[in-house]
Amino acid sequence: MSRNELAEEAWEALARAQMALVRRFQDDFRGWEVSMREYDVLYTLSRCPRGTRLRDLSAHVLLTQPSISRLVERMEDDGLVSRCGAPGDRRGVVVSLTDHGRAVLRRVGREHAAAIDRYVGSALDPGELRVLRDLSVKLRDAQAAAPVSDDRDPSGRPEVVGN
Repeated sequence: MSRNELAEEAWEALARAQMALVRRFQDDFRGWEVSMREYDVLYTLSRCPRGTRLRDLSAHVLLTQPSISRLVERMEDDGLVSRCGAPGDRRGVVVSLTDHGRAVLRRVGREHAAAIDRYVGSALDPGELRVLRDLSVKLRDAQAAAPVSDDRDPSGRPEVVGN
C-alpha cells in the first residue's frame, strides 16, 4: 500500500470515528440545558478570561460568521454571554462569559466529561488514549504551521482581548 493510500485510509477512519462520536454527543446534548454549539462557545470563551472578539470566536467554532453572530445574540438573551464594544474598534464586538454561563458550563461540562469517558475512555486503554492525544495534537500543529488562507490565528487559539 502506498503512503498516499495509507494516508487516505487513516483520514477516512479518523473522519468516520469523529462523526460517530459527534452523533453520540449530539444525542446527549438534546437532553441538556444548552446545545452542543452553545457549549462549544461557552467552552471556547472559558479559555479567554477577558473575552474575545466575535470574529476570533468564529474562527474556533464550526459555524459561519453570520450563524455565530445569531447564536451569540441568543446566548446573550439567555444570560450565558455578554457582548460589548471592542476597545479602539468601533465595529468590533467582544464576547465574554457571564457568571450564569460559567455555571452552565460547569454543570454541562461534568456531564460531557462523563460522556467522553464512556465513549472514548472505555474504548481505549490509557496508552492508546495518550497515543490518540499525541497524534491529534501533531496533526493539529501541522495544520497550524501550514499557510492560512484567511485572517485566523494559525496557532489555533482565539485572540484574548487585553493580552
